[in-house]
Amino acid sequence: MAVRYLIVTIAILAAAFHMYTAGVEPFTALVQRPVHLALMAVLGFLGVGVMAGVGKYWDDQNGWERAVSVVMAAGMTWACFHLALRHEALVQQIGPPTSLDLVAGVVAIITLLELTRRTTGWGLIVIAMAALAYAIVGPYLPGILAHRGYSPSRIVEHLYLSMDGIWGIPLGVSADFVYLFVLFGTILEVAGGGLLFIGLAARVAGRLRGGPAITASVASAFMGSLSGSAVANVVTTGTLTIPMMRRAGFKPHFAAAIESAASTAGQLMPPVMGAGAFILATWTNIPYLTVAVSAIVPAVLYYAALVMAIQFRAAKMNLDARGAVADSGPVLPRIHLLLPIVVIVVFLAIGRSPMRAAFWGVVAGVLATFLTPKTRMTLAQGKDALIRGASSTVQVAAACATAGLVVGVASLTGIGLRMSDLIVTLSMGYLPLALLLTAMGSIILGMGLPTTAAYVVLAALAAPALTDLGVPLLAAHLFVFYFGCMSNVTPPVALAAFAASGVAGAEPMRTAVTAMLLASAGFVVPFMFVYGPPLLLDGTILEITLAVITGIIGVTALAGGAMGYFTRELPWWERILLSTSAFIMLYPGFPSDVLGLVVILFVFYRKPRGTETPEPAGTSDGEAQFLGTSP
Repeated sequence: MAVRYLIVTIAILAAAFHMYTAGVEPFTALVQRPVHLALMAVLGFLGVGVMAGVGKYWDDQNGWERAVSVVMAAGMTWACFHLALRHEALVQQIGPPTSLDLVAGVVAIITLLELTRRTTGWGLIVIAMAALAYAIVGPYLPGILAHRGYSPSRIVEHLYLSMDGIWGIPLGVSADFVYLFVLFGTILEVAGGGLLFIGLAARVAGRLRGGPAITASVASAFMGSLSGSAVANVVTTGTLTIPMMRRAGFKPHFAAAIESAASTAGQLMPPVMGAGAFILATWTNIPYLTVAVSAIVPAVLYYAALVMAIQFRAAKMNLDARGAVADSGPVLPRIHLLLPIVVIVVFLAIGRSPMRAAFWGVVAGVLATFLTPKTRMTLAQGKDALIRGASSTVQVAAACATAGLVVGVASLTGIGLRMSDLIVTLSMGYLPLALLLTAMGSIILGMGLPTTAAYVVLAALAAPALTDLGVPLLAAHLFVFYFGCMSNVTPPVALAAFAASGVAGAEPMRTAVTAMLLASAGFVVPFMFVYGPPLLLDGTILEITLAVITGIIGVTALAGGAMGYFTRELPWWERILLSTSAFIMLYPGFPSDVLGLVVILFVFYRKPRGTETPEPAGTSDGEAQFLGTSP
């Protein structure tokens, strides 16, 4: 009981600290970031935000595990406040660090790695440990990987006492923006924002053939943009939408795949993009508003492809789910919950900092919940919102700080430049091959990692190679960001799909393969905006309009090829032909657009010679062929 009171107290302190720094007086980076990490670490070691199967809640820990948790929490708190309280002296310090500074650094790194293991799993830990080992063994490595090597004390000094390691840009974004936006999202969710989004989506999509599935996609786009976690979105929104899709006639694995594909792309949807837009803007020094606006069309293309895939699937199953959307209650009693979102968008649009916009968004969100009895939060719901907000932020803070270790090693050893040289060398300077290598590397590095951590690692190691080959800075970073997100639905480590399969009671790997097919536009759209800058709103109005039109045609063809339906069921060769047309339209220019359109029209108007026997409802749509299993 005492621990629960402690958790609530720390959650309240975290909210008060971040609201004060955002709305009253910000602290310097070497105070803001250590205090933020200390607060999140204590909650994490008390069992808040731990990953199922890796960490344990406090009540599930035995006496020895609790003692270790307390020691870890105390150690991280001391290491963080050692830096925060001495930051001015450390800045002015001349000469090598003191022994106490190095001890604090070692404690910070060890406890951070354990916190990250508990909250995000082993994926990021393996990468961080490999980075630390690389910093030491550099002189013994061959060729392009070799470097002078650094002593443990020099590594600790760089990672703990500089702004290039733990306290770098990633943790700064978590401390400045992420907590407040996550808190904002949880306040709306507790007050009924999820039901509001589902209700609004139902009124937009409920009359379409794939109504419940499209409703789930639209609702997940709203919530995913705020939550910043595909898995968290799946297990919250999905508990409402997956049963709704199953009642309408969609198979469990397909319903789970739709939810995971939609939740993953919520992080690609402006204005918040799961805080990814803020990290990208801070990392590249591109104004946030430019990032958010530029990301609109690619996100719309992704969801357009997802909606068309659902429609094609429903038609292939001869399923008409119009009006099958579950009643989430009247929308009007909750419509005022949109006002806080409007407040954030307005503040960002007029040039206010994301921190200040998030502050006023939280204030507006709290006030909005009290406007009607249906949305008014009780004291228990308020505590729940604070703890849930902190829980999600614990994972992000741990991941960002550990990603900072990787970035710090990259800056210390110069491996980032070497990786860029390696990609350029392997691709022989040929951009399509470099993009393909970067995409594959981004998916592999992103598997099992939170999106924020995946992007930070990729921004340091992969994006520079693309800019060296002439890709614009924003396009290069959005490219790796997209593929880092797509790892959530890419087997064999598809965390969002696996989480959705658990909610739906479906087979995990089949769900993951189906989700990958549904999310196929996410693998194509990044190539489209690299080759077609108008998709990032970089061009004349005519160029942008033509790019959007051809983009929608292309992703629709891709969805038809993936689902095996395009006004009729398609044989295998037409599926390949239709999918190929989308890739033809990747290449910018009038000739490629015309050629791709001709292929699409050929498939559209071709009449089969004989009457093909239709598949029974719910049969294999490509994923079963991939797995070699029966539907």
